[in-house]
Amino acid sequence: MLSRKRRREEPPSIHPRNRYAENPPDFAQLASLYPSFEPFVFFSRSGRPTIDWKDFNATRELTRVLLLHDHAVNWWIPDGQLCPTVPNRSNYIHWINDLLSSELIPATHGSDHRVKGFDIGTGANCIYPLLGASLLGWSFVGSDVTEVALEWATKNVESNPHLLELIKIRNASDPFSLGGFTSSRRDIANESNPDLCIDENTQPLCQDLKEPSALEPPLLVGVVKDGESFDFCMCNPPFFESLEEASLNPRTSCGGTPEEMVCHGGEKAFITRIIEDSFVLKRSFRWFSTMVGKKANLKFLISKLREVGVSVVKTTEFVQGQTARWGLAWSFIPPSKDFISSNTPMRSQISFTLEGLKRQYGAFQVLKSMESFFLDKGISCKIDLSSFSVTVTLSEVQVNIAPKNGLELLKAGENQSSKSQCVFCVSLLEQIPGTLLVRWSSSAKDRPAVSGGFNSLFNQLEECLRKEFSLKA
Repeated sequence: MLSRKRRREEPPSIHPRNRYAENPPDFAQLASLYPSFEPFVFFSRSGRPTIDWKDFNATRELTRVLLLHDHAVNWWIPDGQLCPTVPNRSNYIHWINDLLSSELIPATHGSDHRVKGFDIGTGANCIYPLLGASLLGWSFVGSDVTEVALEWATKNVESNPHLLELIKIRNASDPFSLGGFTSSRRDIANESNPDLCIDENTQPLCQDLKEPSALEPPLLVGVVKDGESFDFCMCNPPFFESLEEASLNPRTSCGGTPEEMVCHGGEKAFITRIIEDSFVLKRSFRWFSTMVGKKANLKFLISKLREVGVSVVKTTEFVQGQTARWGLAWSFIPPSKDFISSNTPMRSQISFTLEGLKRQYGAFQVLKSMESFFLDKGISCKIDLSSFSVTVTLSEVQVNIAPKNGLELLKAGENQSSKSQCVFCVSLLEQIPGTLLVRWSSSAKDRPAVSGGFNSLFNQLEECLRKEFSLKA
């Protein structure tokens, strides 16, 4: 029996409860209502109002007016801070709500029955607490480490008196100044797991259950107070290992400080630290979660979760425009009902990533190369620059020829008449600058052909694009 994940026929898209799912932001209307936004709006060649996504001031003003217009939230950040996109961040909030509403992990509400979340690295923008509180009435603790982030996160909360009682900002660099915190991962691990008895000679879980160094401010352990409990934590981690990597092939200008964008070991190391902390604080959270920038890191991170003995792992994909991110959630609490695990996400689709894109290349060049690849094979295809995709049509003859002859005879089958055709879409999604996801999708009736011609064809496309574009080829 196929899992629910395999039965999904449509590729992932914006969350259906996201207010922008049916009604994307109307830039022309916003410009007429907010004079400060008007100078940033212009009309594209197709006649649609848009903004320059490489202009930080434009993206910041768009975020400001969307939060004010659609969420009644007053908001601002100084130059250089990470500027979030409201629709994308709303997707994460709605997914967390799906997890909580499923009651897969039993609820342990406090006396006020209010959902309580913890935002790791809330940033100056404080976007997740502001959205969660304004959309769903959740309460939050948002933590961060820099003076600018803490100052402006506090200002953004105080600018919204109706949310003031719901959001608290906490300094993760100096949590002990507030009192009531446990100082050691090792102490908590021993208290909550007496049979484990971690000492100096014990091999740690996750290969690195250790005290944070001076260069690694605490994430959860040492920031969460003794006796505190939360329904969930969430995080938009630093995706990059270096500023050079962060600046590869930028297509938008969303700002971002080194603390927000970069950490030693990149997102893989940062999320591993969250996993280590979650093992120690397994009784304090109903769900742990984080955003993941690279699909290639999911397999590694899920294996780390299995190492520490989680009971449930859930994944999802956040798609907004041409950008893809993944959500990873887990819990140590036994599930309250049967469920279908999704340890390997996206099994119903074929995809691969192009990492370390050479500086002179972007999604447009990759898309044109994909088109040339199919045309050289004698395969009918149509490029769509607006959606960064190529629609590929294989005749029944071409599908049947490919597995047996390694695609050499595809051109020979091109002119053979056949009423039966398989139509596929190969699309490009930017994960992080310098990394593109190349993904196949099809209608349900065409999916059986994956094991035939297109499977072989897609493997050849991957090899071709890696050789041409990837520094890591």
